[in-house]
Amino acid sequence: MPALAILVTTVDSLVQAQRLTRAVIEKKLAACVQVTPLVSHYVWEGSYCETNEFKLEMKLRAEDYPILADFVRSAHNYETPEIIRLAVEAVEPAYLAWVYEVTKRHLGNGDEL
Repeated sequence: MPALAILVTTVDSLVQAQRLTRAVIEKKLAACVQVTPLVSHYVWEGSYCETNEFKLEMKLRAEDYPILADFVRSAHNYETPEIIRLAVEAVEPAYLAWVYEVTKRHLGNGDEL
């Protein structure tokens, strides 16, 4: 059954956000990525940090989450990237249909995914 998920990650620069966003859209791993500037507060290696970052919210087919998470992990420049899956309880049917349409990928044997 078709379902929507959201992958959330943060990156340290607008250039990194744009690079990652373009890659996941071009690979059809996400239908939409929203990029928002923010300030993160956290403890890293025993020190308090306050860092300007960009949050990426990627809308995707729920079944594509493992593929997208692996891609984000491999393309990320953080030692320990934030990669969070948000399950979507309800979604407008027309929006869900659009997500599935724009993330259609062709398999090597000519089938679509």
